[in-house]
Amino acid sequence: MTTPDHQSPASQPPVPTAKDRIYRSPMALVGGVLLLVVVGWLGFDALFQGHGRTPWLALAAMILIVPLVIAFTLRPAVFAGEARLRVRNPFRVISLPWGQVASLRSGFSNEVVAKSGGKYQLWAIPVSLRARKKAEMRKSRAAAEAARGGEPTRRNFGFGTVGGFGAPGGAGLKSGPTRADTDQVMDELRELLDRHGEAEPAQGEVAVRWAYEVIAPALAGAVLLLILLVTG
Repeated sequence: MTTPDHQSPASQPPVPTAKDRIYRSPMALVGGVLLLVVVGWLGFDALFQGHGRTPWLALAAMILIVPLVIAFTLRPAVFAGEARLRVRNPFRVISLPWGQVASLRSGFSNEVVAKSGGKYQLWAIPVSLRARKKAEMRKSRAAAEAARGGEPTRRNFGFGTVGGFGAPGGAGLKSGPTRADTDQVMDELRELLDRHGEAEPAQGEVAVRWAYEVIAPALAGAVLLLILLVTG
């Protein structure tokens, strides 16, 4: 007879795993919503107020444009968990166990490189050269202030602790992060790679799936629009 204090391993509750970190571009989301509003407004106006072939042309254009707008603005996302990195790009979804990730590179675009040699762009984490330039200027300003004797301070602006330097006499120097936002995201992904790359659950094969839910309606809209234009 067993007591409640000695349960078999099979009866033990599963250990909860951390939720995936989700990275998306806020500007892309805002731009996508605005584009959908404009396309919907113009499209439905043509559908209900147009004459002759105009409603059909408007319908075909909407079937083509709406999936493409969603694919390039609302759809892209990067999901980073303990076992794998899942990249949802406009037309593909790539699942890479951390054990198959060779590196995460940042240049004019951010991309993940698999050990098999495959390279996959991270659409949800776009590179902003302007943000990089601003971050470098903040870094140079902070270094110059420190060289003049400013004491380092840390301020919290609601998004985490940001490093800065206080000017002598108590006048604080209001400086932002010295790394661009997307570069900070790539640093976080590299940290996850270093932490989980050799773990047993993070092994497996790279899986790539085409987003037929986006490709099919866009292709149907393009064919319908072409037929209407040719037969018109």
